[in-house]
Amino acid sequence: MNEPQFANKIRQALNQGTRLDGGLSPRVAERLREARERALARRRPERAPALGWARLTADGVIGRFGGFGGFSLRLLLPAALLVAGLVAIYSWQREQRAADVEELDARLLSGDLPIDAYLDRGFEAWLKKVSSR
Repeated sequence: MNEPQFANKIRQALNQGTRLDGGLSPRVAERLREARERALARRRPERAPALGWARLTADGVIGRFGGFGGFSLRLLLPAALLVAGLVAIYSWQREQRAADVEELDARLLSGDLPIDAYLDRGFEAWLKKVSSR
């Protein structure tokens, strides 16, 4: 038998024993009533759920701050983080493209061909023809 069932049986027995028609004197019934009240006063409070602090934090701290036009911080903060992430990704990709162009320029300039060959229109046509194969 678990603890709540046991407590329930004790409560029922005490409720039956406090009735005057149960054969108890008024003095004994009063003592039982006082003992029950003392026991209820000393009863342990119910335990909070395991993650109750998370709900209190989210509702108490973030939920209290209102934003502009009825938007709360719960909506504005994730949106701002998303925009910041997209900006960071865009700038990183732009830097990668610039690095690729720099590397290609360095390879072309450090090659065996003279720089004048790259300016020749015929060479440009030959490069397009070779690269399309």
